[in-house]
Amino acid sequence: MSFWDSKSLVLIAVLAVAGVAVSSISLAHHYSTSTTSFCDFGENFNCDIVNKSEYSSILGVPVALIGILGYLALLALATIYRRREDAPAILFGAAAAGLVFALYLTYVEAFILTVWCVLCLSSLFLIFGITVLSGISFLQQRRTREVRS
Repeated sequence: MSFWDSKSLVLIAVLAVAGVAVSSISLAHHYSTSTTSFCDFGENFNCDIVNKSEYSSILGVPVALIGILGYLALLALATIYRRREDAPAILFGAAAAGLVFALYLTYVEAFILTVWCVLCLSSLFLIFGITVLSGISFLQQRRTREVRS
């Protein structure tokens, strides 16, 4: 494992932990019955509207829970399974899938709900960072294999 790989995996793990935290806060607010608005910064930024909308669950599963599970999987790939030969490819594939899902949710915020959620945007930036870092690691691994061959 190269210097870049070990450093990027640590950074991916840190970003994944942050993703678990952000998604956990979002899940708590999804189920909250509080009448106070969370992260209400005017008519265009309101996490409660997004977290309690019909788009906040898929087949009855809260999107925030899907986020927690996704970030935990990425964390496991960056830590526990990092030495597996196929870990960079799986990590990149999983992160890219998470990014596509986050971009879909961002589309919903922008064009359907027309309200932004700061937590959701934070998660988008976290998964974007993980995708970029895992993509770089994956490409670096492929180049290293090609040079060895």
